[in-house]
Amino acid sequence: MKKNWIILLTAAAMTVFFTGCVKTVDGHMKAGVPFIKDRIVSSYERPVAQIFAAAKEVIAANGTLNREDTINKTVEGKVNQRTVFVKVAEVDPNVTQVIVQVRTKAGVSDIDLAAELDKQIALRLK
Repeated sequence: MKKNWIILLTAAAMTVFFTGCVKTVDGHMKAGVPFIKDRIVSSYERPVAQIFAAAKEVIAANGTLNREDTINKTVEGKVNQRTVFVKVAEVDPNVTQVIVQVRTKAGVSDIDLAAELDKQIALRLK
């Protein structure tokens, strides 16, 4: 009986240790596995409005666009049952930064999908 309690407590401690909260690019916190690369950062010499429009088009073309924040220039959507976050920020008047973050339902990152969506955003700018 004592052995079962030790196993149960160890399993509970491991669950708490390996899961946690992850900060999304739009400033919210979600449950997920921390310490895993989950975002792709790119910079372009284009205006913010043009890149923000391209990001919305890419998310809508690949899945569903759930939320867009025009003040903070963030977009959230679902692509292949994964939650996608895109943030567009002005670095300089001529340079704009795009951050693409993808997480699964279990909270694990999908860096391959983030890279693919980032590439599609870049191709929409041409």
